[in-house]
Amino acid sequence: MMSNILVCDDERDIVSALRIYLTAEGYQVFEAYTGSEALAILEKEDIQLVLMDIMMPGMDGITAISRLRQESNIPVILLTAKGEDTDKVLGLNIGADDYVVKPFNPVELLARVKAQLRRYVNLGGMMKKQADESVLCVGGIQLDDAAKQVTLDGVPVSLTPTEYDILHFLMKNPGKVFSSTQIYHEVWQNPAYGAENTVAVHIRHLREKLEINPAEPRYLKVVWGQGYKLEGGTAHA
Repeated sequence: MMSNILVCDDERDIVSALRIYLTAEGYQVFEAYTGSEALAILEKEDIQLVLMDIMMPGMDGITAISRLRQESNIPVILLTAKGEDTDKVLGLNIGADDYVVKPFNPVELLARVKAQLRRYVNLGGMMKKQADESVLCVGGIQLDDAAKQVTLDGVPVSLTPTEYDILHFLMKNPGKVFSSTQIYHEVWQNPAYGAENTVAVHIRHLREKLEINPAEPRYLKVVWGQGYKLEGGTAHA
């Protein structure tokens, strides 16, 4: 199935270059030059992935992503310039899944696009696993990988594809400690540029959704200087 990708950047040369890269790989590309245009397209079209610039006149990328996340969990990759580190972290904080830095390396860009689309397709349940190996339970968290559903003490939890993949990886390896780099390699399947910040943001989002008190987590634990692990906590199964 051909995926629809929305590219949003106020620099038309960048949009044009991305269209060339992506259409050569068989993707259908939709173009926007402001955050408002991007949101209008997202309302009308069936989009599977967004490439979003941060700095744009009118509605910027951060605002657009924030609005999008009120309605949808589709993956978003930030298009960032060198020196936009603060904006990059803010973008991840409000729900972006990954980022690429301008000027783009086309090979790296396409690898990140494919990884996010693969994750989104999997979360949509379009690729099924056998039911007998698809349900994982750690404490009160249950993950049904066939249905792509997560519940906490029986209550459904809405996760982005990236959050889901991190949780799935940690639940398959309960009690084991993984560094940010190891988690990034496993989930993003790309070189771990900026892995520590990116993984930390997604772990924090998972805590906010899965922990009664995110400041005192029962499940998602930090092992200082080493990384993260998932434990059973004190909740009942």
